[in-house]
Amino acid sequence: MIYYNTNNDPVTQWINYNPRSCFLMTQLGGIRPLDLTEIIDRTKRILDDREIKLLDGNSEITGKDFLIKIWKLVMSVPMGVAIVTKTIKSSAIPNIFYEIGMMNTLGKDTIVIKCKHFKIPSDFIRTEYIEFDNETYDHKFNNYLDRVFDYSKYCVTMANNLTAKPILTLDYLRRAYLITGDADIKTKAEDIMSRESFDEHTLLMLKSAFEIK
Repeated sequence: MIYYNTNNDPVTQWINYNPRSCFLMTQLGGIRPLDLTEIIDRTKRILDDREIKLLDGNSEITGKDFLIKIWKLVMSVPMGVAIVTKTIKSSAIPNIFYEIGMMNTLGKDTIVIKCKHFKIPSDFIRTEYIEFDNETYDHKFNNYLDRVFDYSKYCVTMANNLTAKPILTLDYLRRAYLITGDADIKTKAEDIMSRESFDEHTLLMLKSAFEIK
């Protein structure tokens, strides 16, 4: 497996995967507006109830290029949530939508949550979003998470139907494991790796995707 970094160089990158996690895209610096804090807190509570980790650009310190760190975080998660309100700093908006574009490019499930009067940029006008309100938000966001977990079941089904193609099988299992963190999926992947022949580099990258030492 060769991952392409944000400088478009073909380099082997070591990704520390974060199964059962969600990447938060929003304003991180400065004093956080009250409406933004409310949405983040509600979102985190729902994720905590479902044992899903919420990660953002401040979740780890690497001492290296911040953009590469974000790229690696995006690679490491199965899904993301972007939160935008009219009160966040205007300088944060381009960063948020850049990260959404990165998530979409890498095939990560992403949902936009916005306040009532926030205007979505024209390039994202067809992107489905959740408009935050106190009455329906929990139901809508849980519905989105249900859909993501339903996709993990589809991935397992596809893996079971592709036993003659171990790389494809493992790729579907990788997607399912990243969403669920299910130990049974990890065991199934480990069993395939023990039976099939892969070159040393491919095996190393496959093991990293399933947190196998």
